[in-house]
Amino acid sequence: MPDRKPNAIRSGIPLAVGAAGVVLCWFFDHGIWVPVLVIVAGSALIVGAVAVVDAVRRRDTSGTRYRSSIPPQPMGGNIPFSGPKRYGRKRRVRITRPGQPSQAGKAKPVKARPGKARPVKPKDPSPARNLTPARQSGPAGQSGPAKQAGKGWRKRRPVVLSPDSTVTLAEVRRETGVDEVFAALDADLVGLVPVKKKVEEIGSLLLVDRVRQMFGLDAPRPNLHMCFTGAPGTGKTTVALRMADLLHRLGYLESGHLVHAMRDDLVGQYIGHTAPRTRKLLDRAKGGVLFIDEAYYLYRAADPQDFGQEAIEILLQVMENERDKLVVILAGYKDRMDEFFASNPGMSSRVAHHIDFAAYEMDELVAISQVMLDQTRYYLSEAAVVVFREYLVARMAQPRFANARSVRNAMERARLRHAHRLAGDLERGWTRDDLMRIEPEDILADPVFTTTPAAEPAGRHSRS
Repeated sequence: MPDRKPNAIRSGIPLAVGAAGVVLCWFFDHGIWVPVLVIVAGSALIVGAVAVVDAVRRRDTSGTRYRSSIPPQPMGGNIPFSGPKRYGRKRRVRITRPGQPSQAGKAKPVKARPGKARPVKPKDPSPARNLTPARQSGPAGQSGPAKQAGKGWRKRRPVVLSPDSTVTLAEVRRETGVDEVFAALDADLVGLVPVKKKVEEIGSLLLVDRVRQMFGLDAPRPNLHMCFTGAPGTGKTTVALRMADLLHRLGYLESGHLVHAMRDDLVGQYIGHTAPRTRKLLDRAKGGVLFIDEAYYLYRAADPQDFGQEAIEILLQVMENERDKLVVILAGYKDRMDEFFASNPGMSSRVAHHIDFAAYEMDELVAISQVMLDQTRYYLSEAAVVVFREYLVARMAQPRFANARSVRNAMERARLRHAHRLAGDLERGWTRDDLMRIEPEDILADPVFTTTPAAEPAGRHSRS
């Protein structure tokens, strides 16, 4: 409204000047007034058109006339609001932050509309899915035990069965998927029959304990901390991975992941560094398995100022007070682990399952090589198998033989020589079988057959 008066004045001034010019021209010269009148009329038309366009533009923007351009602001807090000029000051609009109680309680109640009411869908009266019995006295068609036996099944309220109900362990095994874990363990590892039997015993204990929960037969959670002893390359890390998956499927671990750690991951280098470092690693492993390789390096009896004892004390507290959230597996050579437990009786008493991984025999090592080659689409010829056995006899007599790990290194070197042999004859045509078959010369070129070999790079017992 206030800006219309200046616009009218600006539009009227040219018209007044034009009218005065017409009068003066008529007074002094009667012949010139016609072109002057044409010029004035054209100017008036242009001014009028501009005024019409301006009026239309003001009408289209009248709805947003008093809006001020407010820059984007984050959610929450007070956002300034600039209203019309007659308000005289800025207002602030209150915005409810996420997490604060809403203002819904202050709103006016909404009256019900007349007419037909919308029907409300009743809740599903079916029982909980996780612990519903496989066979029970009730309506037919009810589902069996939990198909998903993972995260937090113990936190849900179980469905207690009547004493006359029956549950088949085969159905529970199938629905929890533990058979897949055992099948994968057989496929990954050759031999190790005592180890696989021990894993099946632990799985059976947890499976029966799960079914007992369905009948209301509560029992304390079993101690699941373990110790794996054996030479390098005997499959300790592989079994730990499968054990974490097994405990997750049966509901004893929340996520079932595995965290591999060694001394450097737990022990700090100065005072006050070990405790936060150890607790950070334990927090990362919660819900899964903490696999500590070469655990005996945590304790150094010759150094009384060593910080490893502090890490051991924190481990002991967590293994006792939070064993429902974490499973700890210690691994290393058997003789050194025995010394470690003798120096730390508290650690020995908190480990319930001791599993020893025996070294592989000759036939098992050959079978392991065949499994590795099958995965990469290679195979040993009959003559190459004989030569590889001779290689194993010579290599096993040398120090720092690492069982399956040494076999893997030997197969990698054989593939390297195989590729170099084929690439040496560029003009020859090679068949698919030639690209897959490893010949004796690919193994005989190994330094084990030619010179006194340098031992494999010394290092700590790494993952199997």
